[in-house]
Amino acid sequence: MFCLIARTFSSEGVHAFIPLAQYFICVVGALAVHAIVTYGLLLKIVGRLSPAVFFQKMRAAQLFAFSTASSNATIPVTLETVKNRLGVDNSVASFTVPFGATINMDGTAIMQGVATVFLAQAYGIDLSLGQFLTVIMTATLASIGTAGVPGVGLIMLAMVLQQVNIPVEGIALIIGVDRLLDMLRTAVNITGDAAVTCVIAKSEGQFNEERYTDSSARLLPTK
Repeated sequence: MFCLIARTFSSEGVHAFIPLAQYFICVVGALAVHAIVTYGLLLKIVGRLSPAVFFQKMRAAQLFAFSTASSNATIPVTLETVKNRLGVDNSVASFTVPFGATINMDGTAIMQGVATVFLAQAYGIDLSLGQFLTVIMTATLASIGTAGVPGVGLIMLAMVLQQVNIPVEGIALIIGVDRLLDMLRTAVNITGDAAVTCVIAKSEGQFNEERYTDSSARLLPTK
C-alpha cells in the first residue's frame, strides 16, 4: 500500500489525500453500522438471540477473515465457530456457511456503492436518481457474483462504473487503501454468514441455545 500511494503523496502533498481519507472513513463507518446494527437487529428481533454473545464468540473468525481477506479461506473457521461455539447443527451449517461465502458479499456491495459515488464526485459527474438505483442494483448483483478471494471487489467495481459511465481508470484513485478495506469487508461478510446461519438453524429447530449462551464453549471440538 505504501508503494501504491508514495508517488502521489510526494508529488501532490497531504491535501490530495483528504478526499481519500473521507472515502475510507465513510466505507468503514458503513461497514460498522451494517455489521453491528443490521446483524444485531437480525439476531435480536428475528432470532431472539443476544447480539453481544454472538459478536464475542465470532471474534476469532472475524480476525481470521480480516487477516486473510478471503471468505473462502475462512470457511473452515466459520464452520467450527458456528457449530462448536454458537450451537448450530452441522446439517444447517454445512450448507449455509459455504453458500453464504459464495453469494453473501454485502461488504463488497457497500464498498462498490460508496466507491462509485466517490469517483463520480472526483470526475465531476452528477448522478441522477435513476443512476443511483442502477448503482444499487448493479453493486448488489456484482457482489453476488464476486469470488471470495482477496482484491476481486475492485474487478467487479469496474462493471458497476461502466453502468453509469464513470471512467474505469478512476479505480487507481482508491486502490492504495483498498487492501485494508478488503480485509474489513471480508470480516463483515463472514459475520453475516454466521448470523444468518444462527437464525435459520433456530427457525429449523437445529440450534443448541445452551451452547450459544455457554461462555466456555470452545472454537475447536473437545477430544
